[in-house]
Amino acid sequence: MKRLVYFISDGTGITAETLGHSLLSQFTDVAFELNTLPYVDSLGKAQEAVEEINLRGTERQCLPIVFSSIVNPVIRNHLATAKAQTLDLFERFLPALALTLDQQPKQLVGQSHSIDNNPSYTQRIEAVHYALDNDDGQQLKDYENADLILVGVSRCGKTPTCLYLALHFGVRAANYPITEEDMHKSSLPSALQAHRHKLFGLTIDSERLASIRHERRANSNYASFEQCDYEVRFVESILKKSRIPYLNSTHLSIEEISAKILKNTGFNRHIA
Repeated sequence: MKRLVYFISDGTGITAETLGHSLLSQFTDVAFELNTLPYVDSLGKAQEAVEEINLRGTERQCLPIVFSSIVNPVIRNHLATAKAQTLDLFERFLPALALTLDQQPKQLVGQSHSIDNNPSYTQRIEAVHYALDNDDGQQLKDYENADLILVGVSRCGKTPTCLYLALHFGVRAANYPITEEDMHKSSLPSALQAHRHKLFGLTIDSERLASIRHERRANSNYASFEQCDYEVRFVESILKKSRIPYLNSTHLSIEEISAKILKNTGFNRHIA
């Protein structure tokens, strides 16, 4: 039976989910049933959460696990009455941080994801629009405004990586797929020549690429191992010849790919 887990917040729940998922990922032999209760911002809602946790814990005959990011101490204390193993993120860290900074926290809800007077939010949204407009080499003339241009074969992870970099870090990332037409030449595509300093390559194992493409176009030449292997070898040779940094995305998550790109390129992970 899966272990019952709750992420509870007086805001979106993203903070509790993010840290909770990171901690739970260390217990690979345990199956979890994940539940999120956002906007628990009153005693009434907190009582409803407590009742649900207690009821389901009794039904499962197992102590539920609760990750809480409740800011209001009154609501937080009420939630703590649940018959559960509660890991309170704010209670654990805020007192020590307040002591270090010699200031008391404002106890404001939703500050980490607020859009009010938040230039980083606007920057991230603009970067997402840029990534969508410049997906798959659609707007070559707008590469002047790119922070980064990902290069690689089709289906190696360029698009989701661009969107992740935009949404989380405000990076204006375009992507250019190396096509059959480009492969008739033995050099970097002309559209990319003027932007070499912005280029970063993604590659992938041929077997994995064939498997991904097979799900999209089964039994096609596009998905054949021979075609995939040819494209991967060609792209890697061009990247090496042009001295473009690149990494293999085969066994990496989008988060890991993005983190490695940021480290390699020197982009600031934190928007001012």
